[in-house]
Amino acid sequence: MADQEKNLDNPQGAVATKSKPVRKPPQPLPPWKVLLHNDDKNDMQYVVTSIVELTPLNEQDAINRMKEAHETGVALILVTHKERAELYQEQFQSKGLTVTIEPAE
Repeated sequence: MADQEKNLDNPQGAVATKSKPVRKPPQPLPPWKVLLHNDDKNDMQYVVTSIVELTPLNEQDAINRMKEAHETGVALILVTHKERAELYQEQFQSKGLTVTIEPAE
């Protein structure tokens, strides 16, 4: 009994337990803009169809983006993370459309 009391009084004799590391919740990825540029070679309906096919935008939103690019030279299609933005850029380029990406900051 004296030994047990000695261990209780002596913290050095106590067995240490490991605590689990605190995990941080995942942080959102930095946003990137996907920008459609106007061109003189593609039909407007083809641009709209391509936007609807490649993005989650509906036809009316696609028409609005196409018109904005036609009138101002460039339109914001959507904002997403960098890897997806790069994928959109490749997909639009494979259809002959000019799309660039840039940080959304």
